[in-house]
Amino acid sequence: MTKEHLLIQRKGAVLSLILNRPESLNAFSPDMILGLTEALREAQQNPEVKVVVLSGAGRSFSAGGDVKTMGQANAVQVYDHIGRLNECILTIKDTEKPVIAAVHGFAAGAGFNLALACDLIVAAEDSKFALSFSQVGLVSDGGGSYFVTRRLGPYLAKQFFFSGEPIPAERLYQLGVVNHLVPIEKLQEETLKLASKLAIGPSRAYGMQKKLVDHALNATLEEILEQERITQTLMVGTEDHQEGISAFKEKRKPEFKGR
Repeated sequence: MTKEHLLIQRKGAVLSLILNRPESLNAFSPDMILGLTEALREAQQNPEVKVVVLSGAGRSFSAGGDVKTMGQANAVQVYDHIGRLNECILTIKDTEKPVIAAVHGFAAGAGFNLALACDLIVAAEDSKFALSFSQVGLVSDGGGSYFVTRRLGPYLAKQFFFSGEPIPAERLYQLGVVNHLVPIEKLQEETLKLASKLAIGPSRAYGMQKKLVDHALNATLEEILEQERITQTLMVGTEDHQEGISAFKEKRKPEFKGR
């Protein structure tokens, strides 16, 4: 399936969403952001989709905002555009399925923030990330102030925002922002391998754990303890839990169904 600026491919339980404006390094367009939001919502409703992979066509993951069109929109149009981007970011976080960003080339500005909104980042060894907003006299959008500060702390966040300079993937791997660092020629293969492994896992447990971890960023220990208590009480009644117990006792691999 193809939208104007988004390619949608499916392989088994893995859904691939490919940003498709290679001539502009996959800079965001209204069609791309709206299409991505719609595709993520459809994935959430489709029980056959277990994992989502987000990547970019051509030479880069995404340059973020389209510099060529900057300055042409008025304040109201900018406000509306960022509102659509915010909706997309929140949809990624609300999707109860693992979302993996596969990054090559550049992930710059809001393109970097889009990757940070995902649950895991697999990056090519030679890829670079940049919080380049200050270089065009802007501040972060797409949740960067939230994601970067929570991943790296306020001091490194300010350093990277102020400088706007490219950050090698290796540095972000060392800082724990990038989960897997792979050769560029193996990026697609290794990302699919990871996605396929997650796809046969207990998807319902993954979804609930994702919610718990994300909520823990702004919750007290007491709140998380109670949420874990309630969630675990629900999870012990799932078919996947019973299958996991049976497989352990029978010394075999479990066959989870996401139920």
